[in-house]
Amino acid sequence: MKQTILIVGLGLIGGSIAMNVAKKEDVFIIGMDGDEETLNMALKQGVIDQASFNFEESALEADVCILATPISITIDYIHKLGSMDLKKPLLVTDVSSVKNQVLEAANRLSHPLLSFVGGHPMAGSHKHGYTAAKPHLFENAIYVLTPSVHADEKEADVIKDLLSKTKARFVTFTTQEHDEMTAVISHFPHLIASSLVHQAKEWEGTHPYIKQMAAGGFKDITRIASSNPKLWQDIFFQNKKLLISMLDDWIGEMERIKDYLSQGEKEKTYKYLSDAKLYRDGLPTKDKGAIPSFYDIYVDIHDQPGAIRDVIGILAEEAISIKNIQILEIREGITGVLRISFATSEEQWKSKEILDHYQYEVMIQQ
Repeated sequence: MKQTILIVGLGLIGGSIAMNVAKKEDVFIIGMDGDEETLNMALKQGVIDQASFNFEESALEADVCILATPISITIDYIHKLGSMDLKKPLLVTDVSSVKNQVLEAANRLSHPLLSFVGGHPMAGSHKHGYTAAKPHLFENAIYVLTPSVHADEKEADVIKDLLSKTKARFVTFTTQEHDEMTAVISHFPHLIASSLVHQAKEWEGTHPYIKQMAAGGFKDITRIASSNPKLWQDIFFQNKKLLISMLDDWIGEMERIKDYLSQGEKEKTYKYLSDAKLYRDGLPTKDKGAIPSFYDIYVDIHDQPGAIRDVIGILAEEAISIKNIQILEIREGITGVLRISFATSEEQWKSKEILDHYQYEVMIQQ
């Protein structure tokens, strides 16, 4: 007997989940989204079996409901579920990156046929919408589960099995553990990236050429500021207490560095930078984290017509998908560096091997 899966929201995350669930046998997927074009695309690709615009009607048919919607909308759906006249058990999960208010709403559910296991796949993209969805989005990524008081290990195992084709690594945290850790390594960095962009924008009035200067490393460290503003507004306000606390900590950090510089504390400044480098260099290199990453190769190229085309053409012939290209340094008549970014480590290393064969100087920064 087929299991009916309702996936509400077929954007980047929901669409990518649907692509993986569709790989399983004995599932019937109902897709729900406010955009009719998205639903038609998913139907045409065989990612969903049925399109819906009616949440209550579809939830009554479902065995599992995946809420891949913004946090505030997810909470609204949880409230709706609590008042529905269910005829069979319904297991509900979500993908929200802040769990406190979601779990508060889920814990208040009293219907005996409802169970809720919070979920957060800690992978994403700088793009959004169904067209950005891809089946390998969660591969090797951490997928956090936060069961409500109405669920236990058995329900969590159902979610793990349903999402097994994602090849994600499932871990279970409490709501507080999840929200504190994601605030530190995901939410707060997005806030800082946006503030750095605003600072550069202000300085552009003084130095009009600053936008061209910012095309290198600055663009890298602020890449996440290009993420969906509406989504991140929702996240910030759902997790605002923690973010305000971290802003206080950050301001303290900046005051400390300001004091080091003001007082000429060279040794303390060196230790500060050295400790940061040591910790950063110890971060895992192959695992996906909360902020989407690219896998880069660096290719030496000569300043001559067709140089970039030749490199890209070689990779295209091998059907390797390129996510980003950037010229890091090139001056007339000398060798420059072409940085090429890929979605996976496999594509990164395969590209290096191919270009090595063509006698290109290729480096991967470990």
